[in-house]
Amino acid sequence: MLYWTQRGCQLFLAGVLTGAVVLGLSSGAKAHPHVWATVRSEIVFGPDRKITGIRHAWTFDEFYTAMAVQGLDTDQDGVYSKEELDPLAKVNVDSLEEFAYFTFVRVDGTEKFLPLKPPVDYWVEYDNTVLTLHFTLPLETPLDPSDNAVTVDVYDPTFFVAFGFAEKAPVKVAGTAKGCTAEIEKSDPESAEAAKALSEAFFSQLGPGSNYGSQFAQTVTVRCTRQ
Repeated sequence: MLYWTQRGCQLFLAGVLTGAVVLGLSSGAKAHPHVWATVRSEIVFGPDRKITGIRHAWTFDEFYTAMAVQGLDTDQDGVYSKEELDPLAKVNVDSLEEFAYFTFVRVDGTEKFLPLKPPVDYWVEYDNTVLTLHFTLPLETPLDPSDNAVTVDVYDPTFFVAFGFAEKAPVKVAGTAKGCTAEIEKSDPESAEAAKALSEAFFSQLGPGSNYGSQFAQTVTVRCTRQ
């Protein structure tokens, strides 16, 4: 049986999903998903009441966290400083590009995803139990949700990582967003149950271009009243 290496763990957003890091996380981890992330997001508005970006905070499960921080306390003082965690933040946001940052934005009723710029303001927070990755994704072109609603999905196309919005304060609007709301539509729980019956061979053939994971997405719909 093969196992994650420390480097592979820290590169999981790229390596795991491309097959460079393998699936034997533990004797009990035999079915997708293998990593869990709790999502809190902000829909960022500019001064003209247009959406300019998505600000994420993804909190990963304790099992992944325990592996990801191995070897990062370089001075062995028992404290994970910002300087020690910064390389982990950078390698994760860099690796997200191949997977469209697991963030899919579109105008409601259309199929085409809107282009996003590379992440900014990224950093990792560690509370001695779990890791939280913070970053902001600017939109290439600001959107006006008063013309048409805007939807935001967060999911892994391969379903290796299960993303779910937090129970409390999962999404909010930030900036000049008077008259704007963000509501979450949860995914069908039966889809996740059905996935448990599928083999790892099925999931191993999925790549960044797959759309399999979209059925597990919780959709955020942003609307603004006309002023």
